[in-house]
Amino acid sequence: MAIIGLTGGIGSGKSTVARLFGELGVHWVDADDVARQVVEPGTPALARIAEHFGEGILTSEGALDRARLRGIVFQEQEERLWLESILHPVIREELIRQLNPENYQLPYVLLVSPLLLETDQHELVDRIVVIDVPVDVQIERTMARDTNSREQVERIIAAQMSRQQRVERADAIIDNNRPMDEVERQVRELHERFLVDFG
Repeated sequence: MAIIGLTGGIGSGKSTVARLFGELGVHWVDADDVARQVVEPGTPALARIAEHFGEGILTSEGALDRARLRGIVFQEQEERLWLESILHPVIREELIRQLNPENYQLPYVLLVSPLLLETDQHELVDRIVVIDVPVDVQIERTMARDTNSREQVERIIAAQMSRQQRVERADAIIDNNRPMDEVERQVRELHERFLVDFG
């Protein structure tokens, strides 16, 4: 079974495109979901994060205060690098477990990840599909979706691979700055191509 990496910057529409593939029967594993699972209350990763940043990084229910953590790590690069050194290996391990080919029927599955190319996750995939939108669209969509300020969103974008670098690494590109029916057409064409290539 092939693994297709689906990536794009924050606000590019990864979840939307994954759902469009899902409507065609394609399963996906979302690295963002896995990143939340590995820091649920009671996990070793959450214990290490709380030890490092202090109990103030937890909510009153004992869960990770993601907004507070994001505020710290996107202002202090050393803290972001420390956090990544803790989380990336456990995220990768869980992704491999969830991507087990015995779980799926179709000849390919999607790994949806914002940091596919910034981490060693790209080593897990056979093809890379990049969802591309202009940076100003990323900023507008993310501000509309989250409660982040423009400055915060710009910091997150700056910490990710540049749009040009991502596009250069792509085996295929989905232009998500187009009407939905156009995006659906691009997804259908890629799906048919992957069925031929990996079926």
